[in-house]
Amino acid sequence: MHTIVIADDNVSFAEEMRNYFTDSTDFKVVGLAPDGVEAIKLVEKHKPDFLLLDIVMPELDGFGVLSALSAFDEKPKTIMVSGLATDGFVTKSLRLGASYFMAKPVNYDKLAEYMREMLAPAAAVAAPREETHKVSSRVNRSLDERIANIFISVGIPAHIKGYQFLREAIKMAVDTPDIINNITKKLYPSIADKFDTSSSKVERAIRHAIEVAWNRGKIENINSIFGIKVYTANDKPTNGEFIALVADKMILEGA
Repeated sequence: MHTIVIADDNVSFAEEMRNYFTDSTDFKVVGLAPDGVEAIKLVEKHKPDFLLLDIVMPELDGFGVLSALSAFDEKPKTIMVSGLATDGFVTKSLRLGASYFMAKPVNYDKLAEYMREMLAPAAAVAAPREETHKVSSRVNRSLDERIANIFISVGIPAHIKGYQFLREAIKMAVDTPDIINNITKKLYPSIADKFDTSSSKVERAIRHAIEVAWNRGKIENINSIFGIKVYTANDKPTNGEFIALVADKMILEGA
């Protein structure tokens, strides 16, 4: 059973989150903290596998908690859960050591799914080829972080649905580059299955995410990231072009 500490000054939200995990067979909430100071105490006491952490809290905010945890030998996997899903807050959270940022309102099924994904490499360590699994775990986390950094730079906010779909599409294209040639028949349906939605909704959400970036006018950032002048403000890439561009960069950097 993997343990969780929840830190949020909104008592009703914290209780709602704890209630979700009550019937779980693999997660158990061992503590609720109404402020950052109490969160640190509970982490020291229980040494949880996960810390679900809000940003705005009394006594000590989420960033202060992350800073304090950096001195711990045993750190929980920290997932920021906040309504303040701005580029600046997401960037700062990841820089201070958070593993992931989830915007409120929370889809608890997706939260639990992501937590299981984070645990999967650890479970595999007991299997043969231990070092291979450890390296794979580090690479997967690094890939998520690098994709998140690109999204922040180009102006794709973490709270829109297309963010998750686009991230998943890029990871799939890194693992299986040929899938970009079957974007309608294979890539969209695979993402739709994972997130329990339709292929058309996946396509539209990814399109929206790309358009948000272009409408924010960060074209210079986009061209700087890829090292060449790829696009102008009036020249938006197709979904497939953008996915392929980012995936190629990840592969070249050693994803």
